[in-house]
Amino acid sequence: MWDTARMDVKRVVDVIRVDPATCGNGTPAERAPDPDLGTALIPAERYYAPEFMKLEWERVWTKVWLLGGRSDDITAPGDYICTEIGKESVLIVRQHDGSVRCFPNVCLHRGNRLRPEGLGNAEQFRCMYHHWTYGLDGTLDRIPDLCTFAQGGPPKMALPSFPCTEWNGFVWYSLNPDVEPFDDYISPLKQHLEPYHPERMAWKRDVTVEWDCNWKASVDAFNESYHVQGIHPQLLWYLDDTNIQIDCYERHNRYLIPFASISPRVAMPSQIPPGIAEIMTHAGMDIADYEGRIGDIRRDVQVFKRQHGQAQGKDYSELNDDQLTDDYHYMIFPNVSLNMHADDIMMFRQRPHATDPNKMLYDVWVFELVPEGAEWPKRVRHQRFRHGDKSIGLVLDQDAYNLPTVQLGMRSDSFPGLWIGEQELRIRHFHKVLDDYINAPDASL
Repeated sequence: MWDTARMDVKRVVDVIRVDPATCGNGTPAERAPDPDLGTALIPAERYYAPEFMKLEWERVWTKVWLLGGRSDDITAPGDYICTEIGKESVLIVRQHDGSVRCFPNVCLHRGNRLRPEGLGNAEQFRCMYHHWTYGLDGTLDRIPDLCTFAQGGPPKMALPSFPCTEWNGFVWYSLNPDVEPFDDYISPLKQHLEPYHPERMAWKRDVTVEWDCNWKASVDAFNESYHVQGIHPQLLWYLDDTNIQIDCYERHNRYLIPFASISPRVAMPSQIPPGIAEIMTHAGMDIADYEGRIGDIRRDVQVFKRQHGQAQGKDYSELNDDQLTDDYHYMIFPNVSLNMHADDIMMFRQRPHATDPNKMLYDVWVFELVPEGAEWPKRVRHQRFRHGDKSIGLVLDQDAYNLPTVQLGMRSDSFPGLWIGEQELRIRHFHKVLDDYINAPDASL
C-alpha cells in the first residue's frame, strides 16, 4: 500500500463537469459497484500449462468477438486485412456492396494460405500452389481440371464465412458461427467509446512485437496502475496513480486515471514537470504565460481545451471535462486494451502464440486526432520485431522489461499463484470472466 500519511494530505483538484445532456451520447462517468470477487490466488499454471492453453482456444478464442483491424484500411472493394489469432489466419474483405466479410485464410484444396499477414487489394484470391481461385465473397470460381475430382468440389463451393462487423472505426470478427450479436457482446462500451470518434483519428503507429510471455501476463500488466510507482517513477510527476476509479462490467472493465496531476506519493514540485508541460503545449497553452498553481493545471487545461478546441478544429462536444485531460483506460475482453484520450488513442492487442503458452504477439496501434480541415496523413508502415531489437518508447519498454522474468517466475514451485490487491481489481475481474468461459457448462457463452 502507499504511504497513508501522505494520503491524508493528498491534494484535491476541482473538476468542471459538463452536463451529459449537452454532450451527445456521453461517456458514463459514474462509478460502478465493486464486484465481490474474493481474495483467492489466481493459479500460476494457467500462464504456462499447455492444457490450459488448449482450453482457452476451445472455449474463449473460438467463441468471442475479436478485433480484426481498422476500417479505413479497407475502403475500396477488394481491400483486405489478413490477420492471425493463434493457429488461425483470416481474411477480412471489403465487398462490392460496401459490406465486409470474413473467411479463413486457407485454400480448401491442400491447405495453402492464400495471403500473408498484412494489408492488400485483390480482384480475386488465387492459391499460388494449384491456382484454385476464390471470389471476394469466398466462392470458388475456378478449380483447374475439376473433372478429375470424382468427388466434385468442396461443400457449397465456397470458403466458410465467419461473423464480421464494423464498429467505431474498427472491424471485428469471430471464429464462432453462432456468436452472440456484437452489440450484446460489447455492451455497455458502445456508449462509453463512441464519443471519442476514433474515425476522426489517423494511424500514428503500427507495431507488432514478439514477447516471451503468456498473453495474459501482458493483459495483467496493462490492467492496473499499482506498478507505476515501481517501474514508471517518472510518471509520478505526470499522473495521479492513487485516486483512480475502477469499474467492472459484465465482461469488460476500465479505470479512470487523472493526468496533468502529481501523484500523492511524491512532493509537489516547484516547477512544472516536463510531462505536464507537454500536455499544456499540446493543448496550445503558452507555458511561459501560465501563472497558476501546479495543482490547478489539470483543471486549467480542461478549461482551455473547452474554450479553444473548436478554433483548433477539434470537436470535444461529446466529452466531459475530465476526458479532456485524463486517461479513460478500457479493457475489452479478452485481449484489447485502450488508453482513450481526447486527442489520441493508444490501443494494444494481445494475441496468443499458435503453439507456445510462453510466447505472444503484442500489437501497438496509436491513432491521433486530425483537426477538421487538416490534410489526412499517410498511413504509417507496419513494423514487426522481437522484444529488445528496437525500442517501443520508454514507458512501454519499462512494461516489457519485466514480462519475460514474470513468465519464468510463474513456473517456480514456490509460486502457486498471483496475490492480488484492491488496486488490481481489474486483473481479478479479467480472470473471473476468463474462468466463466472456461467453466461454462456448454463451453460456449
